Amino acid sequence: MKWVFSLFLLFSMQTFHAQLFQNNKKPLLKVRKVGPYLGVQQAKYFAAEFGAEMQFKQIKLIKPNTHAINMGFDYNFRLNQPVLSYVVGYWFKQGRLNLTYGATLVLKSNFERNIVGGGPVLGFKLLGFHLQTGYHFLPQADSFKEVNQLYISLRYVLVNTRDYTWRKRDKK
Repeated sequence: MKWVFSLFLLFSMQTFHAQLFQNNKKPLLKVRKVGPYLGVQQAKYFAAEFGAEMQFKQIKLIKPNTHAINMGFDYNFRLNQPVLSYVVGYWFKQGRLNLTYGATLVLKSNFERNIVGGGPVLGFKLLGFHLQTGYHFLPQADSFKEVNQLYISLRYVLVNTRDYTWRKRDKK
């Protein structure tokens, strides 16, 4: 009887291992979250952020992947020279408590001149809050000084739509 139990344990552990570490299959469950975000950006100048974000997450036991795209704007409330920025961004996270890595494309305007730039973003996301730091490479920034090139921002995403996608199990 011990050998039957040992064989059962061996086969069940191998099946469990195969299901956990099989990378060539799509996950059984995916979720797409969509919603607006509110945030603040602090650097040399303070700015308020508004926009929308769409997240694509794989629901799995080990190393879930999350991809997100966002689009929004931020506004610098400096009284003598306000700056408006339109931002399009992407970030990626692998795992549950890991860092997010991404990039942004930005158009900044002081209502007299416009400059276009972009740069890398590094962040940490937990419970709807996303703390990010990044740098905007702005080629014509020497004559346009009222911008945040190196910045830190804190955003909160108000998820109002969740769409779940189930994959059917393959029959063997």
